[in-house]
Amino acid sequence: MSATRLTIPLFPLAAVLFPDGPLPLRIFEARYLDMISRCLREDSEFGVVQIRSGSDIGEVETASVGTLARIADWYQGSDGILGITARGTRRFVLRGMGRQPDGLYTAEVELLADEPQLQLPEEFRSMAALLETVINDLGRLYDAIDKRYDDAAWVGYRLTEILPMPSAEKQSCLELMDPIERLRVLRPMLRPFRHERGQ
Repeated sequence: MSATRLTIPLFPLAAVLFPDGPLPLRIFEARYLDMISRCLREDSEFGVVQIRSGSDIGEVETASVGTLARIADWYQGSDGILGITARGTRRFVLRGMGRQPDGLYTAEVELLADEPQLQLPEEFRSMAALLETVINDLGRLYDAIDKRYDDAAWVGYRLTEILPMPSAEKQSCLELMDPIERLRVLRPMLRPFRHERGQ
């Protein structure tokens, strides 16, 4: 079966977005206001990709793997700035990138296969329990997201986006194709938090 290719608007960010993860944004630049308006009107997605160097107001170098985002909610702030909450859907590989006259980046991307839904192995159960505690503490940002604490990929994605890790390490975890390998990478980083919470 051939891979699915799409041409999408691109939002380069310092952050890394994961499938099923929340992304709150404040939008004020005309190019992104137009992009969000079009995505809402057409019920379409945009791509989020990590900035490696440069700035999206000029030339930018990005990671090669990113995540599609779908707008879940939006509001107009009292300061006139548009606020949105997007949610990650599927990962993609960048195959080509261009820039429109208004400064908006667009990209041809190839969708990556969804990770298999794997039952969380027993050895990682304590990581899921810690994640559940943290998500309950975080409140509203995760309220509308289906919780799947028995799914190895879902647990790994949520831990990676929540943990205070360098963005390059988050990007490496996004690019891993094996949910169990991702959990093994994350496990040593959780030791300080287990100690703090008496686990």
